[in-house]
Amino acid sequence: MMRDLNTTFRRTARSTESAAHALGDDEGAATAEYVVATMAAVSLAGLLVMLLRGDAVKEILMDLVRTALSFAG
Repeated sequence: MMRDLNTTFRRTARSTESAAHALGDDEGAATAEYVVATMAAVSLAGLLVMLLRGDAVKEILMDLVRTALSFAG
């Protein structure tokens, strides 16, 4: 039983080393992550702009402001 585990462990270790060698250096990975995060943020901002330009959202915001002003005055 122990011998089978040792053999399996060695095979897994070799596979992991081979995969790491095949992938090579991760230089530039952080830059790619920043690009992905920036594109996600820009996409979200574009979606919010589209939503906020709609008449329904403008009406909701105006009602909110009117209600807030009526309590203040």
